[in-house]
Amino acid sequence: MTHLEKLFGLQGKVAIVTGGARGIGKCAAENMAAVGADIVIFDLLEEAAAQTAREIADKYPVRTASFYCDVTKPEQVRERIAAAADKMGTLDLLLNNAGICIQTPVEDVLPDEWLKVIDVNLNGIFYMAQQFGKWLITHNRGGAIVNTASMSASIINTPQPQASYNATKAAVKHLTKSLAVEWVSKGIRVNSISPGYIWTDLTAAIREDYRNAWLAQIPMRRMGTPQELAGAIIYLFSDSAAYTTGCDVIIDGCFTVV
Repeated sequence: MTHLEKLFGLQGKVAIVTGGARGIGKCAAENMAAVGADIVIFDLLEEAAAQTAREIADKYPVRTASFYCDVTKPEQVRERIAAAADKMGTLDLLLNNAGICIQTPVEDVLPDEWLKVIDVNLNGIFYMAQQFGKWLITHNRGGAIVNTASMSASIINTPQPQASYNATKAAVKHLTKSLAVEWVSKGIRVNSISPGYIWTDLTAAIREDYRNAWLAQIPMRRMGTPQELAGAIIYLFSDSAAYTTGCDVIIDGCFTVV
């Protein structure tokens, strides 16, 4: 094993990635597999999750699996985590990445719409972290969780109206710190990443005038790529981050600095 593999390798680790069928989650899963992690994809897109798992297994010498999972349903979350542990033999890492964004002016937001964003982006993050942490504690294992927050946890995006998204991501950032403190004595590290504007199939479908406004505000004058998040995720999961917990890593092309 090389020095870099010792520092940043994930060999022998089993990682669950929620929202891993596509986009940021898929890219992160592929990069984690490239440095040795066995991968379990949790997603509502059952066929796409299975396809992603197959593609990773074909490309890298790791084990993979996939499960349909609705992160807003705590009992289903518990069952899927137990099933993943049974299939893979153990669990070590959780990339808590599933999330949605609905852009509606505050005065027009319907209660069901507000609750849907809260349920997926905050409750879903909590249920996954809670049950994953409980599994680790019950089995007397340490581990690591990385939650996907957003630069929207620190600033208010314009021109798009997305108060529900912003509120949930700020909550995820603070929940991360709360979990880190509660579980530090259990050997469970909890950190978050806060991406800026990242080019994915989802952002590509956003209104062009919004995307043009974003580019004008980003000091780098471009959106990031999912690949540019992978290094931070791998670091936070690796042994190099053994003293890092309760941290939020902003990856935004300098957006929140100016």
